[in-house]
Amino acid sequence: MFGLVFALMATFVVVITASAAQSGGRLFPGQATAGSRTVPASMATPMLEPAAGTAFQQLGTAGSGGARQAGAGDAISSTALSAPLDARLAADLRPLTRHYSAQVAVGVFDLTTGTEVVYHAGRKFATAGIERADILAALLLRHQHAAAALGTRAADLAASMIEDGNAVATSELWQMVGGAAGLTAANAALKVHHTSPPSTGNVNLTTTTVADQLQLLLDLTLARAPLDLACRDYALGLLDHVQASQRWGVPIAASSRTGYAVQDGWLQDQRLWVVNSIGVIEHHGQDLLIAVLSKGNQSETRGVALAEAAATAAVHVVIGAAS
Repeated sequence: MFGLVFALMATFVVVITASAAQSGGRLFPGQATAGSRTVPASMATPMLEPAAGTAFQQLGTAGSGGARQAGAGDAISSTALSAPLDARLAADLRPLTRHYSAQVAVGVFDLTTGTEVVYHAGRKFATAGIERADILAALLLRHQHAAAALGTRAADLAASMIEDGNAVATSELWQMVGGAAGLTAANAALKVHHTSPPSTGNVNLTTTTVADQLQLLLDLTLARAPLDLACRDYALGLLDHVQASQRWGVPIAASSRTGYAVQDGWLQDQRLWVVNSIGVIEHHGQDLLIAVLSKGNQSETRGVALAEAAATAAVHVVIGAAS
């Protein structure tokens, strides 16, 4: 009987080599030496922590410069405490937005101190590809609730979608999670309340906000988020291994020789471009969640430059508040 129970438990266990608990508190202690495709394709979702819906871990303490605590299920939002930081960021971004003649929104949340800064947190943008991270979270949450293994096919599609930006894999996983209705239901559990997928058509036309993207990144990093440890580590492992051509955007603000998780997206809207980047980085010992959304860019290249400049500006404000 013991042998049978042990075998059943083993079916639901995945060994992840890069968790924060195993790396002295660092989410990404350094660049991984092997691709995430080495993670077992039969990856399942063990019930290692309390089920979905429990309170989020408290982050940081309220203090100067807009530090806040993430309470039970809190979505990221600008608060009175963060107003001075938000104003400083807005001032720093003013010449940047004039130079690029595009709309941009950016937010940073410091997991180490709880400090937050946002600019246009609630403005809507097309996801243009970064919805892949949301689809992955919905897929993992679905299997976690069913206490079912992810399966070889789904794992292969997830790797192709996140690491390679494969549109076919994205479309198939979109169907697996139940399309627009399934993603909306998952987002309700993830506290991602202002992301609206299209009922039909291009999933890249899903609309979202910086606040929602920061919340999604919290879901992938907090110890008591709806996604359990195995799911979070699996997702971050994929995001840590995107192909070289898609490793731009928010990683510009990462310290050298540190790892990072990233998902980028771009979409040409008639003559102009939507360019987005979200991720988790380490900057001088601080673990940061960053989301940058932009539209009205004259080219993809200028959109990337704007995203990187906005991410750098926001990180400087957050790090300055912590010093």
